[in-house]
Amino acid sequence: MKLRKHLLDGQMIPAHPLALTAGRKLDERRQCALTRYYVASGAGGIAVGVHSTQFEIREPGHALLRPVLELASKTADEALANAPRTFAKIAGACGDTRAAVAEAELARSLGYHAVLLSLGALRDAPEEALVEHCRAVAATMPLIGFYLQPAVGGRILPYRFWRRFSEIENVVAIKIAPFNRYQTLDVVRAVAESGRKDVALYTGNDDSIVADLVTPFAFDTPGGRAEMRIAGGLLGHWAVWARKAVELLDEIKAKRGNNTVDLALLARGVEITDCNAAFFDAANRFAGCIPGIHEVLRGQGLLAGTWCLNPHEVLSPGQADEIARVHRAYPHLNDDDFVAANVDRWMR
Repeated sequence: MKLRKHLLDGQMIPAHPLALTAGRKLDERRQCALTRYYVASGAGGIAVGVHSTQFEIREPGHALLRPVLELASKTADEALANAPRTFAKIAGACGDTRAAVAEAELARSLGYHAVLLSLGALRDAPEEALVEHCRAVAATMPLIGFYLQPAVGGRILPYRFWRRFSEIENVVAIKIAPFNRYQTLDVVRAVAESGRKDVALYTGNDDSIVADLVTPFAFDTPGGRAEMRIAGGLLGHWAVWARKAVELLDEIKAKRGNNTVDLALLARGVEITDCNAAFFDAANRFAGCIPGIHEVLRGQGLLAGTWCLNPHEVLSPGQADEIARVHRAYPHLNDDDFVAANVDRWMR
């Protein structure tokens, strides 16, 4: 698989949720249905074992990391068998260096192509230790950096860190998800000034998806003027209404380079951000971000409920009403018809 080229071409990659029964056990039937949904939607890959899959899958009491990774990999391969195409299987990795390397080795053994590395567990580690940690994981598998916003477990990672991170040979991409324009610029400028042309930039800024994807980022670098683009998205938001997300990215890619501002596209970006505020529970500092995604999928019949492994992780008061509001307000953004036409087949 030509992973670098695939990522640089720009892909819609959803962060895969976790399907549970009312008893908070893995619902394999619906978990497989979600994977089939993303493949059928035209996604360029999936990210499994990441924040939207719930970090608690790693806890000994649940022991779901291997089963969930294995199920997604196998189901994606089966779904692609009749119409093969390039598809990136990305596994989340986290914890200290020993744990993260072990998770990368597990992912490799299960057929994944890259790991998305969360640094949340090294919240107090100095920069040098962080860089060495990343190098150790990159020695195991192609590495995707992850700037996770502090509100959901990330840490502030300055320009200097990303400049050094960009020098790691086996880095193939960076997911930029600080939900902060200054910190987003730190990453883009760091990659530009590193001179790397083979590191794909992906938005994880669910609050500014369209803005990230349409904006040219230009910097003066030691090698001359460099214009950078955020190629695609690896997003929790794209776990829902996935078919429309693929169409959105295709539209944006088709319009790049014409040096005009599409005001209608920017206006749609505002609508998408309004939806994300409801799905991710921005009003309550993202407390309901995972059950919010589940609520949308439940409404489409893909999930049976909004249950999370943590029983205290539930929809915030009024969040379901907000999700219903944006569903009514922006009918052109959902893929309800696509799901309704195929959900029974995906549930087989």
